[in-house]
Amino acid sequence: MIPADCVLPDPAEVRRVRSADGTGLNVEVYGPEGAPLVVLAHGWTCSTPFWAPVVNLLAADHRVVAYDQRGHGRSDVPTGYGTAKLADDLEAVLAAVVPAGGRAVLAGHSMGGMTIMAAADRGEVAARTAGAVLISTGPADLVAELLVVPAAVRAPGLRRALHRLVLESKLPLGPVNGVSRALLKYATMGPGTPAARVDACARIVHACPTAVRHGWAKVLGELDVTAGLAKLAVPTAVVVGSRDRLTPPVHARRMAAALPDGRGLLELPGVGHMSPMERPSEVAAEIRRIVTLTADTPRSATA
Repeated sequence: MIPADCVLPDPAEVRRVRSADGTGLNVEVYGPEGAPLVVLAHGWTCSTPFWAPVVNLLAADHRVVAYDQRGHGRSDVPTGYGTAKLADDLEAVLAAVVPAGGRAVLAGHSMGGMTIMAAADRGEVAARTAGAVLISTGPADLVAELLVVPAAVRAPGLRRALHRLVLESKLPLGPVNGVSRALLKYATMGPGTPAARVDACARIVHACPTAVRHGWAKVLGELDVTAGLAKLAVPTAVVVGSRDRLTPPVHARRMAAALPDGRGLLELPGVGHMSPMERPSEVAAEIRRIVTLTADTPRSATA
């Protein structure tokens, strides 16, 4: 049975937003109008339901916007992939949901965090961004730092080759079953994650089309948004799980050191890559902290 908090509440609004190349994006809005605005960007192979535990914690007193990255969930399958496309999509969503003169706190998990970094140098994005939370993500060298292949395989070249094979696999994931749940838990979640949460996460990941999963994997394999990280000039917090195999804590530490306005690194003991599902209370609390912090920060100080 799927945990109750892993089910999204009824949205206040559902929109179809067109990105720069015409790709249609599914955008869902939760919480009271006029409340502090939070925009959530999910990661590779996920979709808006991935954020359900966090949305359920924030929506009572925040206006929460979650959108499906292109190719995921109810958004259109893209004709092209790339970090510029991710930035285009975020820019389009912010233009559609942030009121004139307003700003939002952006929270991105995995590829969603990379999206925020990729868009950080865009004036229209910066003008609508009050703060950010980068969750279980990294700016570059993803294949080199992966920890999915067992530590017994020590040769760096072989490890990179095996990790690339895993990342860019064209094999369909097939139905969710005991084996697939075990593999997903090993690769993406901490060892203490309850079975019901593993199952909820597996259902989301397995719903991602194989071609989309592979298309974005090719992008992630060559990813470098380090320049964007250096231009993310708003108050920004970093969150990572200590057992994250996909974007290990080494990335979080590098990001925290490189941010122009870093506001702390939260490392969650025993947590894997899927921290918003594994430990939603801590993730939501960190988003709430940045919302509170930026609400008291003059606009000129974060522009």
